[in-house]
Amino acid sequence: MVSTLFPKLGAIARLTPAFLVLAELAIAIVLGIGLAVLGADGGAWILGGIAAGAIVFRLHYAYASTPVAPNRTARKVGQLLIGLTVGFSIQHSDVTALSSQLPLFAILTLFLLTSGGAVGLLYARFESIDALTAMLATVPGNIGVMASIAADYGKNAPLVSLVQLLRFTVVTLLIPLLVSGLTPFAQPHDLQSTLHQLTPNWAAVEPMDFLRLGILFATATAAVYVGTKLRVPVAAFLCSIVVGMGFNGLLASLPALATTDFSLPPLFNLVGQILLGITIGEYWGMNPNLSRATVARATVPVMLTVLVGLISAGIARLLTSWDWLTCLLVTAPGGSPEMIWIALSLNHDVEIVTAGHLIRLVAINATLPGIIVLGQYFERRGFNGLLQSAEALQPEAIASPIKAPINTP
Repeated sequence: MVSTLFPKLGAIARLTPAFLVLAELAIAIVLGIGLAVLGADGGAWILGGIAAGAIVFRLHYAYASTPVAPNRTARKVGQLLIGLTVGFSIQHSDVTALSSQLPLFAILTLFLLTSGGAVGLLYARFESIDALTAMLATVPGNIGVMASIAADYGKNAPLVSLVQLLRFTVVTLLIPLLVSGLTPFAQPHDLQSTLHQLTPNWAAVEPMDFLRLGILFATATAAVYVGTKLRVPVAAFLCSIVVGMGFNGLLASLPALATTDFSLPPLFNLVGQILLGITIGEYWGMNPNLSRATVARATVPVMLTVLVGLISAGIARLLTSWDWLTCLLVTAPGGSPEMIWIALSLNHDVEIVTAGHLIRLVAINATLPGIIVLGQYFERRGFNGLLQSAEALQPEAIASPIKAPINTP
């Protein structure tokens, strides 16, 4: 209807994915600058990306007749850029020193997984749905993977997708706000210093740096490709961390390219953050017909999961010498790249936060078969709801779940 009244807007909306991403980047940069000036350190660019993705996809839904899915490539590129940044930041750290804390990381991960399962069983009773659907919706995990598993087993994939997406969004929005209250870093900035982050220091750029960048991205792309073939969980992120950690060592073996300390320019880091946020916003933008009642009911398991994360942070605080912010970032039931990036942007115990989330990433992917078996077991034990999958949430009210991985352990 709207596109017939405004044909030019309809034509603009039917853009290729590349143009959609460019529009999202432009909006996200403007919003990110505004949030950064207001002092939203550690989350300005991710939050700007979420808003930009939602705005562009909502406009596309309003003015175009052709459906569009969240951009998997943009998400992977964002993971790759953040992974490289994390790798470079911890390349000189003694990661082996954290080996003594592996049991603690395992305990925290086990607590989050079992608590997520318990929340799922409560949600099954509350929402009158089957146990497997509820557990796939509430165990902190990957939105695309959890929804696709639900679809494979004939469960309510849209409900799983909604609860996972809502949890991921709430945590991504909440953590920067908590960080602002817990640290002295989040102070308003002047516009000039914020804009300076977007512009490279051309005086310090050497011609050979462009060649090094090319080799870096080629190496990272090859590593991600191999990791994907080997079924490494979240290969775009994990493999890029490894490449970042070892890249200066690789350059040292090539005399013509050797440098004292090569790292990714800040502009690439900001683009990586924005791309991480954009896909989340795209999922919201492609689901404009959600009723308030549907979203409100989905917030119940989400709030319980967030509460579990806070309890887990409290446990970590009691068992370690970490400060509260470190405990919060390690145990937050949100996206690993996002939480690690917040730690990195604040220069706050990056090694600990990275180790905790990487262990959780591997554990969640390794326990997925067990989660499915456990959900089916509880179904047989009578945890099925009397009503199948909340009548207020019909699959047609939400776009079909996309099997694009959004990593939210």
